[in-house]
Amino acid sequence: MTVGREQREKREDALTAKRKGEHIRICLEERVEGEGVTTGFEKYRFVHNALPELDFESIRTETRFLDKPLRVPLLVSSMTGGTAAAASINRRLAEAAEARGWAIALGSMRAAIEREELAATFRVRKEAPNAPIIANLGAVQLNCGYGADECRRAVELAEADALVLHLNGMQELFQPEGDTNFGGLLRRIAEVCRTAGVPVGVKEVGFGFDADTAAALHEAGVAFLDVAGAGGTSWIQVEKFRSADGLRRKAAEAFADWGLPTSDCVKEVRDRLPDAYIIASGGLHDGVEAAKAIALGADLAGFGRTLLRNAASSDGTEPLEEQFERIEFELRATMFGIGASTIEQLRTTNRLRRLPT
Repeated sequence: MTVGREQREKREDALTAKRKGEHIRICLEERVEGEGVTTGFEKYRFVHNALPELDFESIRTETRFLDKPLRVPLLVSSMTGGTAAAASINRRLAEAAEARGWAIALGSMRAAIEREELAATFRVRKEAPNAPIIANLGAVQLNCGYGADECRRAVELAEADALVLHLNGMQELFQPEGDTNFGGLLRRIAEVCRTAGVPVGVKEVGFGFDADTAAALHEAGVAFLDVAGAGGTSWIQVEKFRSADGLRRKAAEAFADWGLPTSDCVKEVRDRLPDAYIIASGGLHDGVEAAKAIALGADLAGFGRTLLRNAASSDGTEPLEEQFERIEFELRATMFGIGASTIEQLRTTNRLRRLPT
């Protein structure tokens, strides 16, 4: 390796670490929720069942994902990696996911593909030997020289069970160093689905899927869809806090309400694709919202920034595991309150009503 190349790669590593660190700090310290847009779950309410005819202790929440058992239909959504702080966050999340029987998705692994020494920040199989683990790459990288080999490498580095390709066009547009060539990606995604050798899913990052986009991805061979709708973190607003570009900083304000509400995404995608595997993430805060997502058609409910503060805490994993336990209790309490003894009964309940407008 030449001195010039080594210095260039060190600069790139430093920039990647800086960006990842800034993302964590901004998500913890700044107001990054979309404004004027919500998940839409507040527009739905369960009809209370005063005579549920079941024992709370008999409620079963088990399901399967990627041919592995889960104690609950819950997922730690993709968040971070690539720095020492991110490694600690991922380890805590993985330990909690393993202890409580959740699935876990990792943050974008591009840094690990380009600099293998960063792979350790994504390796959580030791902490989560039994949990379904999802590796993660940006779909736009398929237009930047990546292909099935890099996708397989991400899965190998993370010892993952599947790969998710994230679609984050609006984030990339507002990101100072963003990649914005999203042309022809559907064909490339379909090729990865055919050749990667593992289940390949696709997710948004907080702006959601409409039914037409979801149908196109499903037809392309995608194994699961994470709708990741609006109402939680807006990555346009996150990048606004990083940008030195005055035009983009001001323009970001016009997009504060950008995106499709998570609840709408789940319902529309399920109505169009009865057989698709759907993950609902994007702004979920508690087990009641998870139950609403499942009743609207989701197979799993994902939690992201809601978990970040406890995951980034120096107080160990106990507060994080307590948060997981609380979300699970809220889910089971909702099921008890409507008389659903299994996840299948929750999924097919007629006790979720949209409130009058």
